[in-house]
Amino acid sequence: MLNVIKVGVVQATPVLFDLDRSVEVVLSWIKKGAEQNCELLLFPESFLPAYPRGLTFEAMIGRRTEKGRETWLDYWKNSPEVDSEAIRRIQQAVQAAGIMVGLGITEKDPIGGSLHCTLLYIGSDGRILGKHRKLKPTGLERFIWGESDGSSLITLDTRLGKIGGLICWENYMPLARMALYQKGIEIYLAPTADSRESWQSTMQHIALEGRCFVLACNQFVRKSDYPERYQAELSQEPEIMSAGGSVILSPMGEILAGPLWNQEGLLTAELDFATLAKSKLDFDCVGHYSRPDVFQLTVTGQPDTQKVDR
Repeated sequence: MLNVIKVGVVQATPVLFDLDRSVEVVLSWIKKGAEQNCELLLFPESFLPAYPRGLTFEAMIGRRTEKGRETWLDYWKNSPEVDSEAIRRIQQAVQAAGIMVGLGITEKDPIGGSLHCTLLYIGSDGRILGKHRKLKPTGLERFIWGESDGSSLITLDTRLGKIGGLICWENYMPLARMALYQKGIEIYLAPTADSRESWQSTMQHIALEGRCFVLACNQFVRKSDYPERYQAELSQEPEIMSAGGSVILSPMGEILAGPLWNQEGLLTAELDFATLAKSKLDFDCVGHYSRPDVFQLTVTGQPDTQKVDR
């Protein structure tokens, strides 16, 4: 029997550089998602403790400054480890709500203290099912976030379907996408910080290319949402620094919800797996369109799809 499930994407504003208060925001949206009968809920890239758009950390080739290190310390102190009280509070809320959650965080590595841009998968029973760390941070992101490897390209075979994802501009990496397609991904999560209208074309392309449902999720952030201590550095920035653009798409590239601009909100949609099956009639990038006699992809360290009953 083919599934029909209800999903949601959260376009919201964290309390920037304040982990404890941002956790409260997450808990509030989990409750709203449960009230809307969502079975899967996605949060944006680095929702905890925020994507630090517009900040330079005073990074220059060959030189760092004490002020930049203070900004880094502020960000580092408010970034959670996976095994932390902040995440446990979210796990408890997820368990109480009975829904699966994909949560974008800046993750503090307990060994050494580096930071990673991470997509955390939390099962409906509150357990951590896995995590994906961004393979290649973009631009100055490389200064604040470490890189990951193939072991992070996970796909989960859940009661809702086969779920996986990539973060922001990883979605421009054809081989990273293909690594997920060849695992049979059905629900593709794409938390991002890209609010350009052109991002919509990328999400539509992935839905059509992968013949999968795509949940794309971004923050809505204004300059005034930043702490006072960063207002001077952001003086040349527009008031709306991230307009959002969250959207949900079908395997045929059709918009099921959104895109949502210039406000917070919860987008919801029903995913009919009959649509997914029908989309494979004329194109299947890992089936009759794959040409394995010509093309092969080997991903170093990529784990097998993990079967989870939640």
